[in-house]
Amino acid sequence: MKYLLTLLACLLLLSSCSKFLEEYSTDQKYLETTDDLNKVMIGEAFMNNVYSLSIYNPATMGSISSETDLSTPWLHVMDDDSEAFVLGAADRDQATPLYMLSGFHNWGQNPTVNILGFSWTDVMWKKIYKRIGAINALIFQASEIAAKNQADANLQHLRGEAYFLRAYYYFLLQNIYGSPYRKATASTDEGVPLKISEKVEDIYFKRNNNETVYKQIEADLNQAADYLQGYNPTNKIRVGIAAVKCLQSRIYLFTEQYDKVLQVTNGYENMGYSIIDLKRYVANSNFTYRSSTETIFTMGTNAVPAVFLNDSLSSYAPVNRLASGFKASDDLIQNFSTNDLRLNAFFMLSAKSKAFLPAKWRTWRTYNDPEQVSCIFSFRLPEMLLNRAEAQAILGADGEAWSEIQKLQAMRFSNNSGSQQPASNLTLVEFIRNERRRELCFEGHRWFDLRRYAVNSKYPLGTDFKIKHPTYNYDAQSNSYTRAGYYVLNSIAQDQASWQVPIPNYAIEFNRGSLTNPIRSVRNIQP
Repeated sequence: MKYLLTLLACLLLLSSCSKFLEEYSTDQKYLETTDDLNKVMIGEAFMNNVYSLSIYNPATMGSISSETDLSTPWLHVMDDDSEAFVLGAADRDQATPLYMLSGFHNWGQNPTVNILGFSWTDVMWKKIYKRIGAINALIFQASEIAAKNQADANLQHLRGEAYFLRAYYYFLLQNIYGSPYRKATASTDEGVPLKISEKVEDIYFKRNNNETVYKQIEADLNQAADYLQGYNPTNKIRVGIAAVKCLQSRIYLFTEQYDKVLQVTNGYENMGYSIIDLKRYVANSNFTYRSSTETIFTMGTNAVPAVFLNDSLSSYAPVNRLASGFKASDDLIQNFSTNDLRLNAFFMLSAKSKAFLPAKWRTWRTYNDPEQVSCIFSFRLPEMLLNRAEAQAILGADGEAWSEIQKLQAMRFSNNSGSQQPASNLTLVEFIRNERRRELCFEGHRWFDLRRYAVNSKYPLGTDFKIKHPTYNYDAQSNSYTRAGYYVLNSIAQDQASWQVPIPNYAIEFNRGSLTNPIRSVRNIQP
């Protein structure tokens, strides 16, 4: 066990309550074998897959500031796919999804403030940079080991995984805490701090520009592709070439390199994965799961059941006829046609008020479920199809784009024909964007997609685009809610600061002013 004791002795740059980066010292004895690296990779680089989620009451956010708790539950409530779900009266001191996440849902100036005005800590920044620190050390040490044994295939695979994970983590950081990628201004728009060296540096970090961050992501993925070429693992919790190509196609889509999207997705249907035919779907079973033929890669836990709670968690008070969380928005549900089988496979109706709740993942009740997939850190084959179709449409290849979409719709509609090809290129692109919304809802895509649509150089969202989240007043006498109005997020052109999550205060304070956040606007209820 000496390698576990001597490598990755963590140098804390901050106190235990205020950490920015947890970097790993390279001034010690390193891991010496591929097996040593693999053990550290599993323990330090990947998101934790084991989480026990038992829901007996709506206070599911009590450990939201723990680094071992669910990751980014708030990512699901900022976009137009979700809205508040209220029924009955939950005590305001309870850590319900609505009470804890309403600052994110309503795009508050400080989103990490609960319903009572108390702040909690966003740990996602810390969790990701901690893993990046470990990966930087692993990449360095793997190169040292490889110099002695270049023919070790397992070592090559580990190096590919490390580069993939670092690229993926920076993509997530960039699209949560950075400004959206604008092709024309990427060299000046602010992203997130970039740290790729294994060395401990006595410096304060600042934001790198978007172009620099994305160039590093691309470089890491190219390295990953070299090391993982022709390889896909036997399980879905390790990284293979299909996951690399899927992420590459996403990055190229976000940076408007559409020809490269087509290059990396060429032949995607021959990678050993296939799209499920929902005409064969069994009601109340899992739609997506680890061994599914659609699943390419997954890690981490599933936060959706803890955010989108049923309105009866038992037959007894006080958790019967009670909802203080979120549901699928009316706007999203209205985007599905009646013959779209995803309405049944992707959603369930709440017990009392028959609200639509996301239900792609139904096995969360099993501890350490071997079929669990993440609601954020997952890749499915349909994304590659949708990425390819969107790129083809933007490039003007309407017929080819529509042929791709038909492949998906043939597996999603009861009559094998979801709709007719749109007449213009613009309406085709809009259709593909809506199809992406339907297919990938509640998998961590929608917020990121809306950001990139807003600044797309060919077909940007209009300046009149806005998201409206209804808010409610509670009447104790009648035990009922009435709509009080809406919180409104205007377009990026009008309200850019609120389209990115603020960097947490512990990182701001440690870096003594070199890191800053744009000022978010005050938001009031609108009629």
